[in-house]
Amino acid sequence: MKTIKIILGIITTVVLLFLLTGLFVKETTYTAKVSVNKPIEEVFKTFNDSENIKNWIPEVQSLEVVKENPGKIGSEYKIVILNQGQEITMLQRVLAYIENEKVTLFFNAQGMLKRDDYIFTEKDGVTNITLNASCQSETYLMACVFPFFKGTFLKQDQGYLNNFKVFLEK
Repeated sequence: MKTIKIILGIITTVVLLFLLTGLFVKETTYTAKVSVNKPIEEVFKTFNDSENIKNWIPEVQSLEVVKENPGKIGSEYKIVILNQGQEITMLQRVLAYIENEKVTLFFNAQGMLKRDDYIFTEKDGVTNITLNASCQSETYLMACVFPFFKGTFLKQDQGYLNNFKVFLEK
């Protein structure tokens, strides 16, 4: 009987800690970087050409323009990705667009709200792309889960940046 009480106490503590995570951690943030051996103009142009996205994000099944504004800010796209056999539809909105400097994208993917802030800098013909990403959730339980998946999110986005580098440098 004492063993059962100890086990139940441990389970209760773990569940409470998990649920408290959602109260204290409202946003999961991380940074990814890559250096591309190409001039910033070429990198920025290729990065922002929606026709190329499938070349470095293989899960993208389709990209549809919902609304395209002059200057890009406010433009919206519907993106369908295939994730572990399941199709997920995301809405992407361009929040900031400064040519050869910065692009900020906002994604709404079935309750996951993600902001990707890409900063482009060049030094000696090498372009550095820095991604500052933040994830939030529309639901409390997903907010409890996100901090535990920070490493997974970072690994995925770093992989996409690495894929972009390989695509552009070949």
